[in-house]
Amino acid sequence: MNVIFGKENFQNEIIWKRTSAHNDAKKWGPVHDTILYYVKSKNFTWNQQYTKYDQKYIDQNYRYKDNEGRLFRMGDLTASGLSGGGYEYDWKGHTKIWRYPLDGMRELENEGRLVYSSTGLANYKRYLDEMSGVPISDVITDISPIGSQAAERLGYPTQKPIALLERIISASSQPGDLILDPFCGCGTAIQAAEKLERQWIGIDVTRLAISLIERRLAEGFRHVDLKWEVIGVPKDINAARDLALRDKCQFQFWACSLVQAWPYDRKIKKGADKGIDGVKFFYDDNAKPKKIIISVKGGDNVNPGMVRDLHGVIEREKAALGLFITLAKPTRPMKEAAMSAGFYEISTNNSYRDTPIPRIQLVRVEDLLRGRGPKLPPDYASGRGTFRHNRAVGEATEKNPIF
Repeated sequence: MNVIFGKENFQNEIIWKRTSAHNDAKKWGPVHDTILYYVKSKNFTWNQQYTKYDQKYIDQNYRYKDNEGRLFRMGDLTASGLSGGGYEYDWKGHTKIWRYPLDGMRELENEGRLVYSSTGLANYKRYLDEMSGVPISDVITDISPIGSQAAERLGYPTQKPIALLERIISASSQPGDLILDPFCGCGTAIQAAEKLERQWIGIDVTRLAISLIERRLAEGFRHVDLKWEVIGVPKDINAARDLALRDKCQFQFWACSLVQAWPYDRKIKKGADKGIDGVKFFYDDNAKPKKIIISVKGGDNVNPGMVRDLHGVIEREKAALGLFITLAKPTRPMKEAAMSAGFYEISTNNSYRDTPIPRIQLVRVEDLLRGRGPKLPPDYASGRGTFRHNRAVGEATEKNPIF
C-alpha cells in the first residue's frame, strides 16, 4: 500500500470488531479486522459519517420534551471562555456576554428556540432529531458481524457486512464516483457501490465469485434495469475448452454457473468429490426442496459408464434429477444410459404434471452458451427463488455450500 499510494498518504488504521470473544489458548483472543485507510493525494474526498447516540447518552442529556414530543437539551448561550469574544447586553434581567447579538437573540425567541432555566437564564433549545450523531472513530463496534441466520449471509468465508462497506464508500466518495474492488469475492463492495449510486469495477480470479456476484446483483436489484458486463469468462466453445485445459476446478465452477448451480466444494483443491461437481435445488410443492446433482466433464473421453455413475450418485443422495454437463458430444450409448434412469414426476397438480422430465439429462456446454438449457421443473413455491431458498432450507454443509 505504501508503494502504491505513498506512505505519506496513509491516514488511519481502523479497527472493526468482527466477532465476539474467543477463548484462544496462550494469546489474546482475535476479534477484529484491521482496515488501512489511504488517500491518493492531499486533495481527497471526506464526508464525515456519524453513528447514532446510545440510549444511555440520550436519557442523560435529552431529558426535556416540547409540546410536539420532540426531545431536546439546553445549550449554553453565553460566550464566556470562548475565543473571539461575544456580545454584552441585558436579556430578560441577565447581563451576560452572549454568543449572539441582540437581534439574533430576538430571532431565536421568535423561532421558539429559547428555553429558560429556573433562574430565568436563556438557553438554546437543541433538538435531538437535528443532531447528526457521534462522529465516527477509528474503532468500529456498532456494525455487527454477519450472523449465521442473517438475511445477507451468503456463506462466503470472507464476507463483510454491507453496512461496513457502505460507511467506507460514503465517507470517501460522492455519487457517480468510481469504486474499484480488485479482490471483490462475493461482491459486497459492488452491491454497496451500486446502492449508493456509484460506478464500480470488481475483479476476482475465480468463476465462483463472478457467478455469485451476478446472482447477487440480479437478486438485489431485480426491480431496477441494472446492466453490467463480465469480462474474462468464456463466451464461446473454444474459450470454454481453453479454460478446461488450464484449470479443471475453475471450469467446473463456471459450468455449474451456466445452470445456476453452486459448486459442491467451494475450496479449490484436488481429490475425491463423491461424483458431485455441483448442486441445485427447486420446489415443485410446499414441502422439502428437491435436489439436482451436477456432474461436469471437460474432456473428450466421455462414456456411458460416467452416466451410470451419475445415476448411482442420484440414488445415493436421494436426488430428484441429475445433469451431466459435457464439452464433448454425447454418444448414442450415453443417451441410452441416461434414458434408462427414467423420468421425474412433478409433485404439484398443474398443467406441467404430464410433461415428461428425464431424470438424467446430457447437457452440452455449447448449447448452454447458446441459451439452450436443460428441461427442469418450474419452481412453484411462492416467493422462493433458487438463490434464496438454498440458504433457507438448511441444506448447507462444508461440502455443500449455499453462499
